[in-house]
Amino acid sequence: MTPTTRDLLLDAAEQLLDAGGVEAVTLREVGRRSGVSHNAPYKHFANKEALLAAIAARELRRRRDRLTAALAGTEPPEQVLRRSLRRYAEWAQEYPARFKLIYGRWTTHSDELAEAAHAASAQLLTAVRAGQATGALPPGDPDRLLALLRALAHGAADLALAGHLAPDGKGHADAPTLIDDLLTYLHP
Repeated sequence: MTPTTRDLLLDAAEQLLDAGGVEAVTLREVGRRSGVSHNAPYKHFANKEALLAAIAARELRRRRDRLTAALAGTEPPEQVLRRSLRRYAEWAQEYPARFKLIYGRWTTHSDELAEAAHAASAQLLTAVRAGQATGALPPGDPDRLLALLRALAHGAADLALAGHLAPDGKGHADAPTLIDDLLTYLHP
C-alpha cells in the first residue's frame, strides 16, 4: 500500500522527534524531509501541536494493535499483559521522546489523540479482566488495578530514563524486572 502524504509527514516528524525531541519538530522541516512542499504539512495539520498529537495518536494505535494481536493468540492473558507492560518499559527506553510526548502535558485537545488513548486503555483493561478471570490477577476493580499497573510501568520507565534504575546500580533492577516483580506479588 502506498503511503499517503499524511503518513509521509508523520514518518518524517517521528524521525525528527526521535533525533532531537519536540523542539526539533517543525512543520517546515517535516515538509522538507518528506519531499513535499514546505506548505503541504499545513494542509494536514493546523499547527505543530496538531502534528505532535497525530504522532502520539499513531504511536498509541500501534501499541493497541500489538496488544490486540497478542490477546487474539494462544498465550495466557496474564503473560500477554506481562509482556505488554515489559515491552512498554523497553519502548520508553528505546523512544524516550515519544514516551515523553505521549505522556506529557497537552495544552490543546485532539479528538484523534483522545480516541487513540481510549482505545489503547480499553485493550489494556481487556487484558487485566482476562487475567482476573483466570485467577492470575487479584479480583477487584479492574480499572484501579490497571491504574496501578500503568503507574508502575510508567514510573519504572521514567526512573530508568532518568538514570535511577539499573540492574547493577540504583534500584538493583531495570524497569521490566520491577514490572515482573509486581505481577508476581499480585498473583493471589
